[in-house]
Amino acid sequence: MVTAGEDARVRVLLADDEPLLRAGVRAVLAADPGLEVVAEAGDGHEAVAGVLAHRPDVVLLDIRMPRMDGLEAAAELRRTAPETAVVILTTFSEDAYITRALAEGADGFLLKTGDPRDLLAGVRAAASGGVCLAPSVARRLVDGLGGERLARAARARDAVARLTPRERDVLALVAEGLSNAEIGRRLHLVEGTVKAHVSSILARLDAANRVQAAIRAHEAGLL
Repeated sequence: MVTAGEDARVRVLLADDEPLLRAGVRAVLAADPGLEVVAEAGDGHEAVAGVLAHRPDVVLLDIRMPRMDGLEAAAELRRTAPETAVVILTTFSEDAYITRALAEGADGFLLKTGDPRDLLAGVRAAASGGVCLAPSVARRLVDGLGGERLARAARARDAVARLTPRERDVLALVAEGLSNAEIGRRLHLVEGTVKAHVSSILARLDAANRVQAAIRAHEAGLL
């Protein structure tokens, strides 16, 4: 976090798997003399390593990146570098992404389609310990994601986190509408093993059927 001081510059790490987009965001940040990009990363693993090496004030994370996505990186950084503000910067504004990002402790959720001035203001706000949200995201939180829906998402996230990695793989395919046989072919499992996994998933998620399990998966941001 940036402390008071006239000469304090906000140090930023930028993580996005598309070099051209990174260059564009870097150019926007460079227009503000009070901001400095100290490192870049092309995936979530590089982002976590870069934050631990450079200790920036703010890390900007895309969501869909190889090896480790931005939401997984956000969760890891909350544990390993809590002093660095985590801001999601993405083109994806689906409810599940917003809910999961906030559940993982992100300090902000900004959109690449937004006004560059919102990006600059958001980075500064996050560096100062505030929360930065794209205007459209803030409206959706107030209008559609508040109250019980947000609470359901948090509960679903906790329940899904208690599944084994293989059960999460199976749940993701259940949520895509695949049958046990199709899931077995996709994951190279016999159908009986898939059925056992599905039964365990339903019990752990307190879901009466596959539809409810799929809803839990969407609420948790698994897809």
